[in-house]
Amino acid sequence: MTDIANKFGRWKPKKEDTVIETLDCHTGGEPLRIVTDGFPELQGDTVLEKRRDCMSNHDYLRTALMFEPRGHADMYGAIVVDAERKDSHFGAIFIHNEGYSSMCGHATIALTKFAVESGVVEKTGYMTQVILDVPCGQIKATAYGESDTIDKVSFECVPSYVLYKGETIDVGGIGPVTFDVAFGGAYYAYVDAESLGLKCSAEHYNQLISYGRKIKEAVAAQFPIDHPFEPDLSFLYGTIFIDGSDQEAIHSRNVCVFADGEVDRSPTGSGVSGRIALHMERGEVGLDQKITIESILGSRFEVAAIKELDYGGYSAVIPRVTGEAFICGKSSFIIDPNDPLKSGFILR
Repeated sequence: MTDIANKFGRWKPKKEDTVIETLDCHTGGEPLRIVTDGFPELQGDTVLEKRRDCMSNHDYLRTALMFEPRGHADMYGAIVVDAERKDSHFGAIFIHNEGYSSMCGHATIALTKFAVESGVVEKTGYMTQVILDVPCGQIKATAYGESDTIDKVSFECVPSYVLYKGETIDVGGIGPVTFDVAFGGAYYAYVDAESLGLKCSAEHYNQLISYGRKIKEAVAAQFPIDHPFEPDLSFLYGTIFIDGSDQEAIHSRNVCVFADGEVDRSPTGSGVSGRIALHMERGEVGLDQKITIESILGSRFEVAAIKELDYGGYSAVIPRVTGEAFICGKSSFIIDPNDPLKSGFILR
């Protein structure tokens, strides 16, 4: 670089500017912006209480980090907080274009990898356990790697179960839609893509968003979504379209449309958790039987149900999901109080 270019790099923020540091990464192509410094300390004893504080008092920082010009319509983030439970390493609040998630598998995989690689959690050999507190509960993850680099991560999701099976609803602009609803840390409506003339491919990207939004709105309006223990989790998060794969080793393909029309680039960790509960309910897979599900990009998560249990009156399973994450960069984001667009915006 020239001396002139280097001089640009010497620019420093003003005292009144807010500076937020992040670690940017992706899991299966789905972005994750991990906030590492500069965010106000959130108040509360639990992750859900801290999330409520963020919603009420600091939501402009969520939009500043997720929206343009610092982010984009499909950006995703995690705010690291102190652990809620004595045996957990740390907590996380998940953020996106619409608000806040109750669970996020792709974020759990990335947070686990970089917690070990950064020394937040001391490496204990080839396998290192990382325990996270997230809005839907405690998540136990395992990082795998011989050297200083973590190669893959598995996590055990919260109890996952089927809420509705084989229901049909008339959706405006689409017609009759048959769907299931399952919980894998968040509630999703699961729909067969082919039955609606769709493919889970980039060519159908915009139509998937349109249909996903309409189906989510219709199901949420007509079918109660009630978590057995936590009202803050009682909402339909998105629509997941299921399609076949042309790869022999792949069980199927997912496209998840969540929040305000975001499309998950990964197979969706909480989504495949709900799916394995569906497959178990139908007798299509057995306990400990692994299946591989790919995303709209062809990136892959492996999932298996490793335990059966009763959860609030539901026949539930504990899913184990495995995937990979990669670093994209480290950023310092500046929020100038005089900037009329400081809180961000979205154009689609």
